[in-house]
Amino acid sequence: MRDTPPPKARLPLAWLGLLPFALFILLFLIAPTMKIVIGAFQTPDGGFTLENLRGLFTPSILSSYWISIKISVASSLLGCLVGFLIAAAVVLGGLPKPIRAPLLTFSGVASNFAGVPLAFAFLATLGPLGLITVFLKTQFGINLRAMGFNILSFWGLTITYLFFQIPLMILIITPALDGLKREWREASECLGATAAQYWRMVALPILFPAILGTFALLFANAFGAIATAIALTGSSLNIVPIMLFAQIRGDVLGNPHLGYAMALGMIIVTGVANVIYIWLRMRSERWLK
Repeated sequence: MRDTPPPKARLPLAWLGLLPFALFILLFLIAPTMKIVIGAFQTPDGGFTLENLRGLFTPSILSSYWISIKISVASSLLGCLVGFLIAAAVVLGGLPKPIRAPLLTFSGVASNFAGVPLAFAFLATLGPLGLITVFLKTQFGINLRAMGFNILSFWGLTITYLFFQIPLMILIITPALDGLKREWREASECLGATAAQYWRMVALPILFPAILGTFALLFANAFGAIATAIALTGSSLNIVPIMLFAQIRGDVLGNPHLGYAMALGMIIVTGVANVIYIWLRMRSERWLK
C-alpha cells in the first residue's frame, strides 16, 4: 500500500487580511525607524560617526529633554488623577448608567483630538483675549496674565495636554475598575473594614499596576506630541519635538543627522515607557480576570 504524502501546510486565507496592516507597519513604522537609527550614526556624506550622539549632551538639547520630561510627568500625573476620579465615579460611584456610554464615546474622540484645532481651542478659551480670560477680567476683576498664567508657557501647555490625557486615562482605567469583584468589597465589609480601608488595602493595591502602567503610557503620549505644542507655543518653549523639527526642516542652520539623534533619544524614552506599560498591564490583568 502506497503511503500518502502528508498534506502541505497552507497559509489560511484569513491571514491575507493582515497583509495591508503588515505593509502599513513596514512602510510607516519600521522603515522610518530604521532610517532614524541609521541616520543618527551618519555624517552628511554617509560616513559613520558618534558626533551626533555627543551633540545630545549640549546644554540646549539637555534642557529641551528636561522640559519635555517635566511637562510629560505633570500632564500624566494630573491626567491619571482626574481621569481615575471620573472613571471611578461612573463605574463605582452610583452615577446613572446612561452617562457611561456618552462619556466613553467622548473620551475616544477627545483622546485623539490634538494639533492645530486643539491649540486654537485653548487659545480662544484661555489665550490673552480668550473667552474665559476676558470673562474673568470683566466680570470678577481677575487678571490671569497679571497672576502669572500664560497659555504659551509650561503650565499652559500642560493644561492643554490634559484635554487628551484625561480621556485616555478614562478609556484605559475603566476596564480595570470593572474588574474589581464585588466579593472583595463584601468580604472586607464583613471583616469590619471601612470604605477607606478597602480602597487603601484592597482596591488600590490591585489597581496600582494598571494605574502606573497607564501613567507610563500617558507619559509616552505627551512626550512625543508635537503638533499641539508647535501650534500653541511656536518656538517660545523649547521642548524636544520642537527642537527636532527645527533641525530636520531643512534650514541653513539645521542639522538633519543631529535631528535623527534627537529622534532616536525620543524613541528610546517612549519605547521604555511603553514597555513598562505593557509589563504592568499584564501584571494587573492577572488579578482582574
